Amino acid sequence: MYVHEVQLRVRYGETDQMGYLYYGNYAQYFEVGRVEMIRSLGLTYKELEDVYGIWLPVMSLEMRFVRPAYYDDLLTVRSELRVLPDEYITFHVEVFNEKKKLVNAGRVRLCFFEAKTKKVVHAPEYLLEKLRPYFKS
Repeated sequence: MYVHEVQLRVRYGETDQMGYLYYGNYAQYFEVGRVEMIRSLGLTYKELEDVYGIWLPVMSLEMRFVRPAYYDDLLTVRSELRVLPDEYITFHVEVFNEKKKLVNAGRVRLCFFEAKTKKVVHAPEYLLEKLRPYFKS
């Protein structure tokens, strides 16, 4: 399993009329989590697209809202890869507040899509090489 954490502070413009982090912004926080996880492996989304011709479109997104987050809260976005990717990669995400209480959780599934052929392809070997050490039993 590979785990990565990143912290984000809730900005005023991300809150709703009730002062809660607007529910639609959690999808963006999930995205920050997965983009930074890929970066922690020594790759970037930009490299995947520009150098390797691989896009990662979202296939599904599920989330549950446990408790609200508020303006200026420092949140920790914890992203986990529980299995090695194949044609798909699934990120399990948990968002915690400063008291380490779960705020939101879910998962997002993406596919590896080759820009040139417009087809779903297997996870690129250069990514799998970086992940395999975390999945040895």
